[in-house]
Amino acid sequence: MTTKSNSTLSGGQAAVDALRNEKTEYVFGLIGSATMEMFDALYDANDINFIGIHDERTGAHMADGYARASGKAGVVLAGQNGPGATNLVTGLAQAKAAYSPVVSIAGALSSGHLYRDAFQEVDQQALFTPITKKTWTVPSTDRVPEIFREAFRTALTPRCGPVQVNLPRDVLSGQAEFTTAPPPQHYRNMSLPQASSDDISTAAAMLAGADRPVIIAGGGIKNTNGHEAAILLAESLNAPIVTSPGHGDAVPFGHPLNAGQMGPRGNVVASRLVKEADVILALGTRLGFNSTFYSYDNINRDAAIIQIEIEPTAIGRFFPVALGIWGDAPAAATALVAALDKIQRRATADAWTASYKQERTAFLAQRDKDAVETDPIQPSGLFKAFRQVFPDDAAVTFDAGTLCLQGTDALRYGGPKSLFSPLDFGLVGFSFACGLGVKLALPERPVISLMGDGGFGMTISELSTAVDHNINTVTVVMNNGCWGAEKAYQRDFFNGRYMGADVSSPPFDKLAELYGATGYRAENLADVPAAIEAALACGKPAVVDVAVDPNALFSFRRDSFKHRGG
Repeated sequence: MTTKSNSTLSGGQAAVDALRNEKTEYVFGLIGSATMEMFDALYDANDINFIGIHDERTGAHMADGYARASGKAGVVLAGQNGPGATNLVTGLAQAKAAYSPVVSIAGALSSGHLYRDAFQEVDQQALFTPITKKTWTVPSTDRVPEIFREAFRTALTPRCGPVQVNLPRDVLSGQAEFTTAPPPQHYRNMSLPQASSDDISTAAAMLAGADRPVIIAGGGIKNTNGHEAAILLAESLNAPIVTSPGHGDAVPFGHPLNAGQMGPRGNVVASRLVKEADVILALGTRLGFNSTFYSYDNINRDAAIIQIEIEPTAIGRFFPVALGIWGDAPAAATALVAALDKIQRRATADAWTASYKQERTAFLAQRDKDAVETDPIQPSGLFKAFRQVFPDDAAVTFDAGTLCLQGTDALRYGGPKSLFSPLDFGLVGFSFACGLGVKLALPERPVISLMGDGGFGMTISELSTAVDHNINTVTVVMNNGCWGAEKAYQRDFFNGRYMGADVSSPPFDKLAELYGATGYRAENLADVPAAIEAALACGKPAVVDVAVDPNALFSFRRDSFKHRGG
């Protein structure tokens, strides 16, 4: 069905036409009585693929993963008001932390029943406002296309983010006359703020005059596929480039100037560079929590910071800057390359980079050498096995939790759209569902989702979704029988007084088979490569249950427990 000039449609039909007008490819949704008019219209929409989900939260994660991987809006539909809508909250809060363009739609109470304590009544406008970029409740049937256009435009314009559209039952069932909708705006082709020539000249002079320059590449490089511009800039300066945590794929792992992820959750080489640099170019990064813990323990207090950001409120927010530039990070990097062509490099800076390269090479070799390859399986040995067996073009999704946090900088990423993590929201239960969305966006690439046993237990019902829709990802469950981060804190700071720390689970490989997926189990490290290779080749959704030493615990946030000693 396509909107014709002066067509009379229901609100549900108009909503689906609005999705079609935005060239929506997938809708992740859970049916509910509040949106039956919209589902009935989707029945006729052969050009929109409906992915039936088992929980609105995980559907939001799928939409989030799809959005991040495709650069398009990810759409999730909660069919029911009240509990169906409230289940979206965690997923949308996660998407907001990741600046992910998710368009979330939920049924809402009939307008005439508002403020009467009606069945499943909740103030959805108030509920979603703090966790979205913007929230609308559509006031009348005739305004459905207008609000949908505004929702997609808001989600996809920098800085991107999730939006919420609440559709009251009477709005969906009502009839209105609609004219042919205008084509969607080309949100990604808009003109972005550009750095002035004076600012570029000043930044180029600062970088060229540095003895110890370093570039921090963040989401503004990764999410725009701006790695080529960032690499050309690093090569022009002959300066090392580090990546902010969770954006380790902003530049390809194998480039010799790429030191990997920095900060308290990064590696020692990249972290040292930022602590010792005299000029820091923050290229598309907020210098936020995961990168710095907001502390000069993780960034040189005396460094001159040049920060280039598309979001002006992020510039100098956490650390004073010597030069702030409001602009598109890849475009600014390209302009800096041109400006640096006229400036000669300094021998001291070249020596700094040469020393870094030696340290990086030694670090990578030592990491492989120090990997514990005995049983029971230790994290370092497991990550070495992953490095050896994961395909070069794999897209890897992560959960929060101690094993995943240790693993984010332990892998080799081929470039942007290869690493998807909860970022600053620190969410457990994200990875598997996110991977399903990533796979739909990147069907030709292998997608591997890393999780702990606790997080996978939260979301395992979506194996039905994967099987029903042939979404063939590989989920590796690093199974240590506990909530590892919290158990580590109880061990290290609370005298081993364990409370609620242990997790019991069925054999995930067997459970996967009951769902119609394929399951594999690795009790020993030697079993891991063959299990993962078989899972990648099986042509079905697959789960690899890996038994990790339950005593291999690590306390990441030691700063949070300084008052406890230890």
